[in-house]
Amino acid sequence: MKSIVWLASYPKSGNTWLRMFLANYLMNTTEPMPLAKAHQFTLGDAMPETYAIIARRPVDPNDEAAILALRPAVLRAIVANQADINLVKTHNRNAALKGRDLIPAAYTRLALYVVRNPLDLVISYANHYGIAVGAAARAIGAPSNRVNPGPANVTQYLGSWSDHVTGWTRTRKFPVCTLRYEDMIADPQKTFSTALKRMRVPLDGARLDRAIEFSSFDQLRSQEDDHGFVEKSRHAERFFRTGQAGLWREQLAPDIVRLICERHGKVMRRFGYLER
Repeated sequence: MKSIVWLASYPKSGNTWLRMFLANYLMNTTEPMPLAKAHQFTLGDAMPETYAIIARRPVDPNDEAAILALRPAVLRAIVANQADINLVKTHNRNAALKGRDLIPAAYTRLALYVVRNPLDLVISYANHYGIAVGAAARAIGAPSNRVNPGPANVTQYLGSWSDHVTGWTRTRKFPVCTLRYEDMIADPQKTFSTALKRMRVPLDGARLDRAIEFSSFDQLRSQEDDHGFVEKSRHAERFFRTGQAGLWREQLAPDIVRLICERHGKVMRRFGYLER
């Protein structure tokens, strides 16, 4: 059954913002949905607990071969719940690994893919993973880039930013709705309406405005200040930092800008991130 709607992105591209908007809209809440309930509303393909349930025993997130062998059964279990739509967060690239598709078309109804200017993304990426911006710029340009396993996640296979974006947005195996992070900021009504329409969810203006307000950056940051957020990295002071676009102009050194533009210019130009 093709019931999975992937909420996909490279890390630090706006995936959590999209998830919280959908939670507030689909649940039609009268108060902002708590951040702590994000995991209850959407599933994830990187939680070790899910793999342990399928294996019926504890699993070692560092056992890459075992995790990859279990992944098809994890996804089958998701679609076997008979839900019409299963929202599943992923940072994995849309590619095959060791002969198996990480994102099987057989279970996929749609992907909502969030893309963000890598010049801004790299700043958030560096902060989240506790590395220098130059190291982050090199990481997002590496075909072998990944999120290493740990107590809270199994390995997530990223690849380079360009390969990740291209693999998701150019696939013909299933429908993809691409959302630019910058458009989510500039015109949330239009951008989030597009996502709902592609999901074939009825659109209600008042409900849309309320969900946008309840999932605004200020609201999410306030919730993190008051209650914390489980997805905050131990390396970072906070998960929700600025919620702005274009800060790279003030914060990135020219050599890092040049490195990113040289490595990713073709894909950046396609999404309006590189005018020259």
